[in-house]
Amino acid sequence: MGNYLKFTNLFLATSLIFVFSACSQKSEKIQEFDKPALYWYNKMADEISTGFLEDADDTYISLESEHRNSPLLSTALLILANAHIDEEEYELANFYLDEYIKRFALSKNIDYVRYLKIKANFQGFAYDLRDQQLIEDTISQIEDFIKNFPRSPYTPLVNTMNARLYMAKATLDKEIADLYERLDKPKAAKLYNEKVKKSWVNPEEIEPVDVPFYRYPFERDILF
Repeated sequence: MGNYLKFTNLFLATSLIFVFSACSQKSEKIQEFDKPALYWYNKMADEISTGFLEDADDTYISLESEHRNSPLLSTALLILANAHIDEEEYELANFYLDEYIKRFALSKNIDYVRYLKIKANFQGFAYDLRDQQLIEDTISQIEDFIKNFPRSPYTPLVNTMNARLYMAKATLDKEIADLYERLDKPKAAKLYNEKVKKSWVNPEEIEPVDVPFYRYPFERDILF
């Protein structure tokens, strides 16, 4: 019984220390304000390098709110966007890239930012037979990129992603056509088979997507 009480008291004491420590850290964090732009920038970079990406997002808010005209903002946005891409958090990456485009549309490296948006979308496809609208939107972004930045050093990478997206689109359209054929809807099947031919020169070159058995029923009917 005595050992049990000692263990209970030790557990309570440890818990209280943890709570007070957390509150103290939170209080210290709340009290941080009116710092130089370089302070917030360096703090954000440190948080990213040590894996505290959520804290880095909060620190950027402090940088942006206290120093709206700081030249460090553009670099901070790109650092955060790349960090979120690395963590496969593509929606957040796109948020920072959209913010960059909105504020620094005339930047000399705007082609790099547009390329990052395409890259984030391209890597953001969760499944080969889903995200039909995202495929269409990304292809549209690629067409704009090639038109506006034909001599960009990122154009070869964008072209590679474009070819793979068209193959993905053709695969998806072929799956839909096959499904309509199974449902005995020949007109709809013909429509999507025509789309396949427009997406890819030779449909015979398109390899079927290897869908795990546990996802097969859901993937085949995802659009219906």
